[in-house]
Amino acid sequence: MLTERLFRTDGLPPADRFDCWRDLMSKTLCPMDMNSDRAAQFQAQTRLLELGAVSVWPTIAEPMSWRRTPSLIRQSDPECYHLTFPITGSVGITQAGREAVHGPHEMYVVDTSQPFDCVTGALHAVGLEVPRKLVPLRKQKADLLLTQRLPGHDGYGSLLAQLMGQLARGIGSYGPADGPRLGSIIVDLLSALLAHALDADSSLPPETHRQTLVLRIRAFVQQHLHEPQLTPCTIAAAHHISTSYLHRLFRNEESTVAAWIRQQRLERARRELADPSSRTTPIHAIATRCGFPRASDFTRAFRTTYGTPPKEYRHQAQHLAE
Repeated sequence: MLTERLFRTDGLPPADRFDCWRDLMSKTLCPMDMNSDRAAQFQAQTRLLELGAVSVWPTIAEPMSWRRTPSLIRQSDPECYHLTFPITGSVGITQAGREAVHGPHEMYVVDTSQPFDCVTGALHAVGLEVPRKLVPLRKQKADLLLTQRLPGHDGYGSLLAQLMGQLARGIGSYGPADGPRLGSIIVDLLSALLAHALDADSSLPPETHRQTLVLRIRAFVQQHLHEPQLTPCTIAAAHHISTSYLHRLFRNEESTVAAWIRQQRLERARRELADPSSRTTPIHAIATRCGFPRASDFTRAFRTTYGTPPKEYRHQAQHLAE
């Protein structure tokens, strides 16, 4: 499992909570002047996930405000882009002469090297710190996007939002070695999101383009696993690339496109078979919605992969759950 550090104010004396929170944020993010009208009964919690050079902060906190002033910047500057992804609540942000208010799933970026002011209500959000030097965009161009709304509902924003939301829910499916890999994926997605917002995709290195395209394809496959006609040809057509280029993209991956689709279908079916809430769902119905229209094909593939027929696997999994 990935390592994480958890901080909660509810284990502290009420009079010390906000001061401890302010000290933590200033030492681990960057020095900031923070205030809250609810300081006397302040409640907050955060988890710090260190993914190589990237830090992710799933956070829940009561209303507060904070300022990053020129003197605090001179005191210490990590030279990072800080992205905030609100899950619930809203954030008002001012930087570089621009002011904006962002609600749920409306991401925005600020630069820790420039002064900013921020005000929030009760907030559940995921913060993201990425060193500027890792984002392959000219600073003058990226500055145009500071405080601006970056949608989390489609395109690269959707992929980044999905990953950050998943990390906010838990990290149980990731091992220690996955940290740097996840950090690299986040850098690529953030870079592609900013470049797309600037309509400057050509400024990104070819490797970033390749990795983000692979991520888009993987997300597309997950959304369409139930469709039996999901093939390399249909995937390539949906992404306006040739089938041969699709296969080249997956050349450095762990399996071919077709093999990966099959693996994802079987893994989704395996999870459903082990899910107690699906115990009354016929196995052939699970097979169909996982992209196997013929039950016999599903049974054969499942037994080959997991060493036992679907019916027996379900029985064993549900017995262990009891």
